[in-house]
Amino acid sequence: MSAQTRRGMVLSPLWLQVSILTFVAGFAVLGILAYLIYRDEPPIPARVVDPAGAVLFTGEDILAGKAVFQKYGLMEYGTLFGHGAYLGPDFTADYLHRQALRMRDFYAAAPGATGSAAERVVTELKQNRYDPESGTLTFSEGQARAFLDLVPVYAAALRHPQAVGPVPAVYIRAAEELRQLATFFAWGAWACAATRPGATYSYTNNWPPEPLAGNFPTADALLWSALSIAALLGGTGLVLFFFGRYDWLGWQAEGGPELRFRRPEDVPLTPGQRATRWYFLVVGVLFLLQTLVGGLNAHYRAEPSGFFGLDLTPFIPYMLSRTWHLQLAIFFVAAAYLAAGIFVTPLIAGREPRGQAGLSYALLGAVAVVVFGSLLGEAAGMRGSLGGDLWYWLGAQGWEYLDLGRLWQILLIIGLFFWVGIIYRGLRHRLRGEHRGNMPYLFLYASLAIPAFYAVGLLATRHSSFVVTDFWRFWVVHLWVEDFLELFTTATVAYIFVLLGVVSERTGTRVIYLSIILYSIGGVIGTMHHLYFSGAPSTHLALGAFFSAMEVIPLTLLTLEAYSFLRLGALEVPGRAFPHRWAAWSLVAVGFWNFLGAGIFGFIINLPIVSYYEIGTALTANHGHTAMFGVYGMLAVGLTLFCLRYLVPPEGWNDRLAGISVWSLNIGLAWMAFVNLFPIGVMQLYDSYNTGYWHAREMAFLMRPLVNRLEWARLPGDALFIVGGVLPLLILAIRGAFQARPASPEAENVVLFEEAASR
Repeated sequence: MSAQTRRGMVLSPLWLQVSILTFVAGFAVLGILAYLIYRDEPPIPARVVDPAGAVLFTGEDILAGKAVFQKYGLMEYGTLFGHGAYLGPDFTADYLHRQALRMRDFYAAAPGATGSAAERVVTELKQNRYDPESGTLTFSEGQARAFLDLVPVYAAALRHPQAVGPVPAVYIRAAEELRQLATFFAWGAWACAATRPGATYSYTNNWPPEPLAGNFPTADALLWSALSIAALLGGTGLVLFFFGRYDWLGWQAEGGPELRFRRPEDVPLTPGQRATRWYFLVVGVLFLLQTLVGGLNAHYRAEPSGFFGLDLTPFIPYMLSRTWHLQLAIFFVAAAYLAAGIFVTPLIAGREPRGQAGLSYALLGAVAVVVFGSLLGEAAGMRGSLGGDLWYWLGAQGWEYLDLGRLWQILLIIGLFFWVGIIYRGLRHRLRGEHRGNMPYLFLYASLAIPAFYAVGLLATRHSSFVVTDFWRFWVVHLWVEDFLELFTTATVAYIFVLLGVVSERTGTRVIYLSIILYSIGGVIGTMHHLYFSGAPSTHLALGAFFSAMEVIPLTLLTLEAYSFLRLGALEVPGRAFPHRWAAWSLVAVGFWNFLGAGIFGFIINLPIVSYYEIGTALTANHGHTAMFGVYGMLAVGLTLFCLRYLVPPEGWNDRLAGISVWSLNIGLAWMAFVNLFPIGVMQLYDSYNTGYWHAREMAFLMRPLVNRLEWARLPGDALFIVGGVLPLLILAIRGAFQARPASPEAENVVLFEEAASR
C-alpha cells in the first residue's frame, strides 16, 4: 500500500513532534554526561607506592580485584559506593572507616608525635597524591600501614573455615584473589576521600559520610536538594493547573458508557494466542521461585545463622539467593510482557499470519534455555566451578540487575529482538495503512525499546572501570526498567482499553504520547540520580537531582486521572458484565504503587542530602520493592489475568482465585513496606546520621533487638504474598496451560465488545 493511502494521524502532528524533541534532547544531555564520565572518572593508577617508593599494588591488581568482586557475587552481598545488596557492609565505607581508625592510632602512638593525629589523618586522606604523568599514586605512611593491616582482615572475613551467617564455607579460596580484592576496596576508599582535581570535595562528592576522613555533605548536595523540591512543587502546580483547565486527554468528551462486553468464551483464539498459555505457566513458575528465594533473603536478615535451625548457606548462600531473586523478577515480568505482546498483536492487527504459533514456541524454548541456563551458571560461577573466563561468560557478570553471564545476556537480547520480529510480523498488514504516529506504530516502538535499551548493558564491559560500568548499568536499571518498561506498560494498557471499547483511539493515543513526553522530560536525565556518589562529577548530581524530582509529576498526574480511567474501564458502572474485573484492579494497584513506591518513596531517597546518608539501606530496598513489583510485577499479573480470561474455559475459570491473588499480593507488599522495610530504613537513616554510615550498614545493626523483631514481623506478609498471592495465580496458569480453549485459525477482526454507544 502506498504512503498516499495511509490513514492520517488521529491526533495533531504536534504530539509526535514534541515527543521526538523531548526524547532527542534528553538523550543528547545523556550523551554529554557519558563523555564527562569517561573524562572525569577516578583514575586507576598504574601503581600505588608507599613513601619510600615500594609498590604496594598495581592497577592490574585493582582491576583483578574488581573481577573477583564480580566473580563471587559480592555486589549481591554488600555494596560499593552504596550500590548493591543490603546485608553485607558497604566495602568502600567499611574500608575507609577501618583505615582512618588505624591511621589515627598509628600516628597517636608514633614516637615524638606532635599535633593532632585526627587532623593529620584528615589531611592525608584528603590530599590527592596521584601523579597523572607517571600514573603513580603515593600512599602516606599511615595509608600504607593500614592497607597492609587490612589485607588479612578482609581475607579472614571472606574466607571462613565454616559457614558464618549468609557467607558460605570457604567462600573465596585463593589468597591472591583475596589480596586483589583488598586492593579494589583500597582504591574505592581512596576515591571516596581524595580531593578531586580542581574541586574542594572528593571524587564521590565526599561520600560516604565519615568525619574521621573529613567527609561531610557538599554545598551541591544541599543546594540541589532544595532546588529539586522547588522544581517538584512548581512543576506539579503547573501541570495540575493546565490539566484541570483543559481536557487534554479527552476523557471528559468520551461517549456514553453503555457497552456489552463479549463473553471470553465467545472470543475466538488464534494459534499464536493459544501458544501463550505456556508462557503464562512459565510466568507462574518463575514468580513462585522468585518469591521463595526472596523469602529466603528476608530470612537471612532475621536469622543469619540458619533457616529455622537448618543451615542452608553451604547450598544457597545469600549472594546466590539474592542474584536469583533479582534475575527471576526480571524474567517473570519479561515473560508476561512477551506473552501479552504476542496475545494482543492479532487483536490490533485484525488477523494473524500463519506460523506465529511456531515462532512463539521457538521463542519460549530459547527463553527457557536462557533462564535456567543462567540460573545454573550463576550458582556454578559463584562456587568457583567455572575455570578461566567461563565464570564471566556462563556464570555471573556480578553486576546487580546484570548478574547473568555475558553469553546469556547476549542470547536474551537476541531473543527479545526475535520477539519484536514476531510482533512486527503480526502487525505488518495493519502498519501498511497507518500513519507512523498512530497507535499500532506506538505499540511497535514501545516493544522495540525493550530489547534496544536492555542491549545498552553490553557497554558495561569486563575491562571497564567500576564507575563507567555503573553508568551503563543504570541505563538498564533506570532507563530500561523505569522508563521504557513504563512506556510499554502505558501502550499496552491503553490499547487494551481501546480494544475493550471503553476509551476512544484518540484518547488512548494521547495517553501514550503524554507518557512519552513527561517521562522524557524527567526520567531520561533523572537516571543520574543513581550516580550522585559513585565517582561521577557534580554535574551529574545537579541534573540528576533536578530532573529526578520532575519524575514524580507524571506519576501524580496519572494517579489523579486514574478515577476517570477506571470509570471508563467499567469498574463502577452497575449492570455491566465486565469480564476483566481483577485484571482491571491489578491496574488500579499499578497506579497506586506507581505513585507511592516510585513517586513518594523514590522522591524521599533521591534527594541528594537524604541519599548521602541513606543509600544502600532498607529505604532503598523499600523503594525498589514497591516500585519494581508494585508497578511492573502487578502489571505482569494484570496482563496474565487478562489473557488467561480468554484462554481458560468458563468451567476452569475462578474469579475468586483471581481476587484472592490480587488482594493478597497487594496486602503482602504493603505489609513488607510498612511493617519491615520502611521503619527499618528510617532507623538506619537516623543511625547513619547520628553514629555513622558504616555503623548503620553493619550486621550488628540488623541484630539489634527491635530491628530483629521487625525483620521477623515481615514473615506473615511474605507468607500471605506467596500462599494467597502467587499460588492462586499459578493454579489459574496451570488451568490455562492444560485446559486452554481450542484455536480458530480463521479468526479475523475479532472485537471484544458489542453495541458500543456512539462516541
